[in-house]
Amino acid sequence: MARRAERLRGDLPKRRTVTEAIYDAGFNSSGRFYAESSRMLGMAPKDFRNGGAGEVIRFALGECSLGSILVASSEKGICAISLGDDPDTLAREFQDSFANAQLIGGNKKFERLVARVIGMVEAPNPGWSLPLDVRGTVFQRRVWRALCRIQSGCTASYTEIAKRIGSPKSIRAVASACAANVIAVAIPCHRVVRNDGGLSGYRWGVERKRALLEKERSDNGALRLQPLR
Repeated sequence: MARRAERLRGDLPKRRTVTEAIYDAGFNSSGRFYAESSRMLGMAPKDFRNGGAGEVIRFALGECSLGSILVASSEKGICAISLGDDPDTLAREFQDSFANAQLIGGNKKFERLVARVIGMVEAPNPGWSLPLDVRGTVFQRRVWRALCRIQSGCTASYTEIAKRIGSPKSIRAVASACAANVIAVAIPCHRVVRNDGGLSGYRWGVERKRALLEKERSDNGALRLQPLR
């Protein structure tokens, strides 16, 4: 189901109709798909296909110790936190993802939210909590929930995460879910490491991953592998 949903996410913008994309992705019942569509896509299928058409998304750019940062939020909560070297590149990539949504700049209230996000980057604290609008397949959401249970100052391997979600053989799929995460820091995919403790790829660069872990280590002592629960 997770693989079909991932295939559908890639095909929806390319197909002539939503129904065509549903069946080409391998779903044998449109009714079953629509019953789970919001959980799998984070929005109605037509809205996803139309690049967020009809959605209002507020976003703002800022700077932090890791470089440029983009924070975006729908009415439900933060839907993207991106890190990079160039603010213009971050903005273009975000606009491409929501090409047909109504994108608006930040106001004073939103600026306070951005400040909270930057605070999470600069001073990791287990007490930080942000409203999130998480968009992904059912499998991806399971992985991301497991990531959020990794305590600050701890790491877990891809193998450990696969075991925690009850899919011990889905190690590669776990890695793919980590790579698909678009909400940096708040969904802490930077805390997932290789079995030997080494750092693997990170959507926003391995050096940023290392910097985030070092910040957490300085606040919590030496990094440690969190026991399986």
